[in-house]
Amino acid sequence: MSAVSFADLRKEDFFAMPIKKYIDKVPGGIMIVPLIIGALVHTLWPKLDIELSGVTGSFMTGTSALLFVFFFCIGTGINLKASGKIAAKGVTLLLVKVLLAALIGIVINMLLPVTGITSGVFAGFSTLAVIASFNAANGGLYTALMSTIPNREIDLAAYPFFSIQSGPFFTMLTLGIAGIGAFPWQALVSTLVPFALGLILGGLDPEIRKMFQPVGGALIPFFAFTIGYSMNFDMLLKSGIVGILMGVAVVFISGFVLYLADRYIVRSDGLAGWAASSTAGAAISVPVVIAEMDKTFKPVAESATAIVATCVLITAILTPIVTMWYYRRLQRKGVVPSDSTK
Repeated sequence: MSAVSFADLRKEDFFAMPIKKYIDKVPGGIMIVPLIIGALVHTLWPKLDIELSGVTGSFMTGTSALLFVFFFCIGTGINLKASGKIAAKGVTLLLVKVLLAALIGIVINMLLPVTGITSGVFAGFSTLAVIASFNAANGGLYTALMSTIPNREIDLAAYPFFSIQSGPFFTMLTLGIAGIGAFPWQALVSTLVPFALGLILGGLDPEIRKMFQPVGGALIPFFAFTIGYSMNFDMLLKSGIVGILMGVAVVFISGFVLYLADRYIVRSDGLAGWAASSTAGAAISVPVVIAEMDKTFKPVAESATAIVATCVLITAILTPIVTMWYYRRLQRKGVVPSDSTK
């Protein structure tokens, strides 16, 4: 063996590490692994972003800025000819998820008082916690999952149409404590802007599309870390078994219903339904907002917040696992998942 080949062998053996290969073995790993790392870092060093400050500290709390760039890049790859399909899918997912949350909330409200269960193993379980957990899907998680699977342009572009579910509006509407005047239209517009900019510029100039479309995937681990850093593993202890069970219920109940809607109403393959079976991080703030507007919910606001926070964490881990399991199931059946606009 020559000196050159031996040197190359040593370099390959000791310096080359198949990190991404191992990450890819985890369902949705490109999203989940950095998210868990972010949550772990925040649990062990909750003020690390302040201590580091500057560029690194700003990155740790810069989820919105990163998502803006990510959505812009995704927008550049959208084909304008598919706008009808995009709207149909987005509106369907929106209506089904909100109506499901309302139906479950109404049933729970018939069985429990407003303050829910106040003692025992299921302490904190309430109508407010249920509706807030089921109402909104994690948009960053949804788009990350769809962008890691080939030919999902319609699924990706549909997100702005059902992003309106994030925030307190539909929860307040469902509970009957707020009117149309509380509609958070700013949040909807804010979500649409990066998509619209990317869609317009990518449609006008193929070179812009060529430049930015591949960048979206590379941003996933970065904003996944920031989402994780906004969480804390202590949330699991505060909400206990209720929060964990709520997360499992959100994924499998809403996921199955959304799968049916995507499969039989939209006439797609159902993959988007499972990818939307999560709880948005924005839902964590909902119980507090509701309690401020209606003091009746004040006693249950804190426990509901802990449950929703745990639900966000559990669904962020479980939704990618279930979605990728279903994706691989379609592949094994010889079905090539595709919702392409091309």
